[in-house]
Amino acid sequence: MLLRPANSMDAGAVGAILFEFIDTTAWMPRVHTRAEDLAHAARMIELGWVTVALQNEQIVGFTARDGAELNALYISQSARDHGVGAALLEHAKTGENALYLWTFQANSGAQRFYQRHGFSEVSRTDGAGNDEKLPDIQLVWHRKDI
Repeated sequence: MLLRPANSMDAGAVGAILFEFIDTTAWMPRVHTRAEDLAHAARMIELGWVTVALQNEQIVGFTARDGAELNALYISQSARDHGVGAALLEHAKTGENALYLWTFQANSGAQRFYQRHGFSEVSRTDGAGNDEKLPDIQLVWHRKDI
């Protein structure tokens, strides 16, 4: 597996992974068009936030991180449970003393994943502050060796 910063040519693959998650997750509403999601992926790449994971020269996952905020971590269905998410998350932790993120309360798999990787819950909301209007959870990770 290779991890590298995303470039503008990666926006379609990053967007496709995001589309796949939305399209295959029953509780996840589609609140943006595919074009809007693709533009959002391109904007995160333009800002330098995105790292992609490649297997066999194909993008199979990505993270988007703005400083200490992990905005996104998505893995294609075919690459899940093969260490891609763990590798991307460990890469995101590099050089950081803390990271924080939001995940939906309905996403129990993500909650278990982040807890296995040292994140702890710090707050919950009713979802009024996110686009999807779904209840969410804020999780935080702190480096233990500082």
